[in-house]
Amino acid sequence: MDSDFRLLMLGAMYENGGNTTHRFLDGHPQMFVYPFESQVGTRMVNDALSSVFPTKYRWPAFALDATAKQDYAAIIDEECKVRARTPQVSKFRHMPFAFSDEERCQIYERDVRESGRSRANNVAAFFRATFDAWKDFQRTGEQVVYVGYSPIIVVDADKILTDLPQAHVLHVVRNPWSAYADTKKRPVPLSLKDYMLGWTLNQYHALIFRQQFPGRLHIVRTEDVLADPFKTLGAVCQAIGLKPTDSLRRPTWNGKELEEIYPWGTIRTATPEANRATANELSAEEREEISVYAAGYLDVFNYKNFLDR
Repeated sequence: MDSDFRLLMLGAMYENGGNTTHRFLDGHPQMFVYPFESQVGTRMVNDALSSVFPTKYRWPAFALDATAKQDYAAIIDEECKVRARTPQVSKFRHMPFAFSDEERCQIYERDVRESGRSRANNVAAFFRATFDAWKDFQRTGEQVVYVGYSPIIVVDADKILTDLPQAHVLHVVRNPWSAYADTKKRPVPLSLKDYMLGWTLNQYHALIFRQQFPGRLHIVRTEDVLADPFKTLGAVCQAIGLKPTDSLRRPTWNGKELEEIYPWGTIRTATPEANRATANELSAEEREEISVYAAGYLDVFNYKNFLDR
């Protein structure tokens, strides 16, 4: 177990503002913020949730008899590996990224030889090797916490927080109407029923694990991040022992300010007004059906009157 490795792992249901929150944290001088979704899952994940969520978004499982190189290859990490190996087909090809996946693998193997193979050590080596191999990463000399984001990974928060004693999980929740309206814009969107199954499972696990790991699982609403990112995310920084900084006021990638979050996420304009307008894109029937599915969580997250404001 890597007892010194400090990780802040973000999770959120699809189109719930996880990428947006990730980008607001990006410029923090004390954070190594992963450049894309850090999809640390492997295809060996197999449990009751495997039919609901893709394995690339899950906390990984590794073969007992694998080598370090095989462990590295098993980590799906699709967005980063595509950008590094076939940049011409990456949705992030317009962003400069001096990075070799082969070099990262070599650094990873070296680190695991020193630490030994375990899930905790493998994940720690994966994050550390990423930033060692990223040549044009904007270093401040102050970075002490690694920050990753993978959709829906809050369902594995108990594993993350047990494996890594210095880790924290930040769960992001967005009102389900805006979230579903954005997911409808995907080429092959989930049905409303299937989407709301995932949305409610995310909130269920976040609330349960927050009780089980007090002070280590944090929940923020996208609405609060959009209204005042400095206040909302500054409180999270203080909770994990970091200072709030002005960088929290704007979304960035590798320290460069972004005019819109896309293509990191479907939220193009990170404002409360755009968030509310997105909810209003739904039909009255869709809004009512979502209200029924989400009923158990609307009071908890102060969304009961969201559509009336």
